[in-house]
Amino acid sequence: MGFPDEPLDVRTELQIGGVWTDVSTDVYTRSPITIERGRRDEGTRTDPTRVSLQLNNKLGKYSPRNPMSPYYGLIGRNTPLRVSLPGPATYLSLPGGPDRISTPDTAALDITGDLDVRVDITLDEWGHGTTHNVIGKYIRDGDRRSWRLVVGFGRIYFGWSTDGTLPGFLQQISDYLPTRPSGRLALRVTLDVDNGAGGHTVTFYTAPTLAGPWTQHGEPFTAAGTTSIHSGTAPLDIGHVDGNPVPIVFSYPVGRLHAAEVRSGIDGTVVAAPDLTDQTVGATSFVDSAGRTWTVYGDAEISDREYRAHAEVSSWPPRWDVSGQDRWVPIEAAGVQRRLGQGKKALQSTLRRRIPSGAPLAYWPMEDGRDADRAYSPVEGVRPLTISGLDLAADDTIAGSSALPTLGASASLSGIIPRSVASGWHVEFVYYLPEMPASQTEIVRVRVAGSAMATAVVYASTAGIRVEARDADDVPFAWFTYTNPDAITDFWGKRNRLAVFTSDSGGGITRLVANWRDLSNLGGRWTSATVFTGTMGAAVGVTGSWGAATEGTTVGHLAAFDVAGVADDPSITVYDGADDGFDGEQVHDRLGRLADEEAGTLSLVRTIGDLSRPSSAMGPQRPGLLMTLLEDGADADGGILYERADRLALQYRDRASLYNQPVRLALDYTEPGEVAPPLEPVEDDQSLRNDVSIERVGGSTGRAVRETGPLSVQPPPDGVGPYDQSLTLNLYSDAQTDQVAAWRMHLGTWDAARYPTVHVMLHRAPHLIPDVLAMTIGDRLTMANPPADVPPETIDQHALGYTEVLDLYTWDVFFNCAPAGPWQVVEVEAGERSRIDTAGSELAASIDENDTSLSLATTAGRLWTTDSGDLPLDIVVGGERMTITALSGSTSPQPATVTRSVNGVVKPHAAGSPVALADPVYIPL
Repeated sequence: MGFPDEPLDVRTELQIGGVWTDVSTDVYTRSPITIERGRRDEGTRTDPTRVSLQLNNKLGKYSPRNPMSPYYGLIGRNTPLRVSLPGPATYLSLPGGPDRISTPDTAALDITGDLDVRVDITLDEWGHGTTHNVIGKYIRDGDRRSWRLVVGFGRIYFGWSTDGTLPGFLQQISDYLPTRPSGRLALRVTLDVDNGAGGHTVTFYTAPTLAGPWTQHGEPFTAAGTTSIHSGTAPLDIGHVDGNPVPIVFSYPVGRLHAAEVRSGIDGTVVAAPDLTDQTVGATSFVDSAGRTWTVYGDAEISDREYRAHAEVSSWPPRWDVSGQDRWVPIEAAGVQRRLGQGKKALQSTLRRRIPSGAPLAYWPMEDGRDADRAYSPVEGVRPLTISGLDLAADDTIAGSSALPTLGASASLSGIIPRSVASGWHVEFVYYLPEMPASQTEIVRVRVAGSAMATAVVYASTAGIRVEARDADDVPFAWFTYTNPDAITDFWGKRNRLAVFTSDSGGGITRLVANWRDLSNLGGRWTSATVFTGTMGAAVGVTGSWGAATEGTTVGHLAAFDVAGVADDPSITVYDGADDGFDGEQVHDRLGRLADEEAGTLSLVRTIGDLSRPSSAMGPQRPGLLMTLLEDGADADGGILYERADRLALQYRDRASLYNQPVRLALDYTEPGEVAPPLEPVEDDQSLRNDVSIERVGGSTGRAVRETGPLSVQPPPDGVGPYDQSLTLNLYSDAQTDQVAAWRMHLGTWDAARYPTVHVMLHRAPHLIPDVLAMTIGDRLTMANPPADVPPETIDQHALGYTEVLDLYTWDVFFNCAPAGPWQVVEVEAGERSRIDTAGSELAASIDENDTSLSLATTAGRLWTTDSGDLPLDIVVGGERMTITALSGSTSPQPATVTRSVNGVVKPHAAGSPVALADPVYIPL
């Protein structure tokens, strides 16, 4: 039978001593498990996941300081907890290592001709910096390459070898994939080795699951010449492909494998068909329908668990009744956002965080406070800079840095660089020179050991940028002055970087290079260089001595490396991007980079609605709390940052993934349990914003105002009066502010009721369990056949969060919703829904409840379309939905023929009644 005739199989586990331990039998059923995820009613940001339950503590097992507890020393603050239910099908979990299923090579798999490969997989990441081998007969060792299917940067890569070697490897790449918020997608590739026209053809397909229907993805790729596939001895692997414990270039796939097929011939004989959706939980091997024996490797596991929450238990408060016989611990576990939000230490500047990753010999950030008398180094064993005449923490205008010092009328610094045995060196720093000195002025001096050059010096003046190599007597013996006017102009008046380094020119010749570039990246890289006979040596010290000509100059992030350049190009790139705080970085990239940099603290997954288009560009990343920086990205893009249910991780769902979603959960109010009380539409002004101002951090402001319509700034009865909003966002350019303001004003003036709670009783509607388990934050749900006292159209909402109550024989889910209508936007080839609403239209004459002829007057904007290809189309007049079947006229008013009462509303309408498109779409941000 199963639920609801049998108790709900809820599994509660604690990670005790690093091992997930089932404690379900200790969970009191007298208090249901309650889970809260996502946003609460009309919240602006998601809250930490919250899991409430009670543990039986009669034996003292869950008292962390009880020495007699079997868990003594193993549980405590932030012990991980997870709650799961059995799902509708099994799957192979891919936790992120060399995890896979594999079947040995056999004659049936040695396909040399046409090939048809299909795989149904859920991946955490489909694009933006991740590349996974997901299925293939491919091992590099021994040149056993036959073929492989790769997912990378949002595309499918299919490659094959004609002889097993890499030079014989051919490859084709698909267009960007239509990824889904769930992360699940079925992929198919066919290779026609001889297309009959003297060539070969690769065709890509996608589908929701392996069951189809398959949709051709882009145009087939045809190339000249017939081809073949190497008949190698590699096994067929799915998951981590290549048989090596550590991937090279490729990342380990993280997610789930559902099924796969390999066919000999296009739509030909099935030679491998592992179906993970119908296997025994925990099995380590199985035989597929084609007779292949598959073995599970790594940490992969066949499972059927659907995780409803991952959280951390921060406290274990003991409770007991007056008799002392009943003892329990009420658990209030919270998601990872709670812990991340506890820290108050801001992340350091992007330069301060990035430069140490380049393994410098010495590094002095020079972000010290105003009262410091030296500049410390975070590199162990490196002495602080000796400084004099510097006004510390005086300039905070370099985006990639906290406040840096400026030079006084007489200033100096000196630092010792640990001696390296390597030959070649590189010294770099950021600076801002407010005026170019009229006469030759020293900018920096590097002391060198083990070379004929004892000192390298860079000078600057209006005459040029000069680099000198000096001997032990401080006499220059090689020099060059670069006099290009544009190069001189780019040396001053801009926030710059200066790198001084050596490179090996061969034949015992060393090249000394001074290289500078504008941090805004608007200017080019300029070089002044000279050569001398001798070795490159090692940098052992750096000094600066400045006078009135450089007063007010900003300097900081001075670092030295034992790495030589290549000709005039530096080999050190750790400053790149970080110097301007990654100004202009896309939201997807910023969140991913922060997650990579904080990998020990944060796991983050990105859901991208359209991999072919960039996300919003951001301004520079300034020092701030990690959660604040992540939320800044979500705010700039307009997406949702929330906690995953299947592990302690965050997920960012971008704005584009919310556009034009398919319905994930279709409810019917008339069906028992599908929409339970309370269903209470709210017509309030909580989210109403009709006058929106968006200010860019450090920039200007854009504004959007709804001037007309029922929710406009006009006073009643023409509008509702002003509801203003002012936000400051970290955007890249001022041009974005008007667009963001218009989009937020569009969301804030959507004229529809919101449904803060949609209650589903899964114990009365168990057929909905698979769909509810597949729902994630931001997914779309609809409610058909609503009650008579609300508009008769299907209710269309986004589920922004939910509360879930799990009891023995009841399972309630309360979705927190907001209207999905404003997210229906214009897309090319989107069919009927690609229709822009009228700017202003009304009835030119009154009609009774039976009239089928209308006169449509246009009061603003363009006339109604008369193209027969656009008909029929639905309009709404006074709450009644009508279908226009004929429409003509080149001037207003236009005659129209309609079908009345499409939504069951029957009523007359007066002249002047507003007319609107029933299902309009809007221009997206």
